[in-house]
Amino acid sequence: MKFLVCISQTPDTTAKISFNADGTAFNPAGVQFIMNPYDEWYALVRACELKEALGGTVVAINVGPATNETTIRKALAIGADEAVRIDAEPHSSAYVASQIGAYAKAENFDLIFLGKETIDYNGSEVGSMLAEHLDLPFISYASKLELNGNMATVEREIEGGVQVLEVELPAVVSAAKGMAEQRIPNMRGIMMARSKPLKVVQPVESTDHAGVTRFELPPAKAGVKLVDPEQMDELVRLLHEEAKVI
Repeated sequence: MKFLVCISQTPDTTAKISFNADGTAFNPAGVQFIMNPYDEWYALVRACELKEALGGTVVAINVGPATNETTIRKALAIGADEAVRIDAEPHSSAYVASQIGAYAKAENFDLIFLGKETIDYNGSEVGSMLAEHLDLPFISYASKLELNGNMATVEREIEGGVQVLEVELPAVVSAAKGMAEQRIPNMRGIMMARSKPLKVVQPVESTDHAGVTRFELPPAKAGVKLVDPEQMDELVRLLHEEAKVI
């Protein structure tokens, strides 16, 4: 069975975010980058677990420049057998989906995993777009997945309960919390990752219909105001006139 896991590189959750002078691009200076946690902890680890239980191959794929290769090597250390880097800047979700889709069409993967979203843009867009490119069924926000032959049983948390779905492979699935537990690469995995293949693929021609106009930081938070417990009228006034919550 062939598994494809789409991975993204994102700023570390503790990174201080800034943009260039005209707000048209993210400023990477001084930022520590990591593999997107939803891709790593849930999508990649579950694919590796299924491979270990059922046999097969796990391929990690990333759209990005050569500087992303450290992150891609981590996917190999965790358990991916091969890795592919499409040598292009990930301009938009639509562009990323088109590039991965073009590669995946020729490879006949049985199951394509990705995290439910990236922690920098939180768009949850690539999975559905990728499924459309491949003309495959798509299940989003999956918290559990089991395979039985050519059928996958998938659980999703919904309002007030759990939805259980069955889908015939091949399919595209985005993974959420509960799909797997974080796996820390061991020394053996790290050493083996150095010799595992990392294939660089040139991007296909693709029209990018979406583009960033401008980035803006949210307004700075105001300082905390302390109100004497005896001044309830003042507290009510602040909540009404300034906080505007009553």
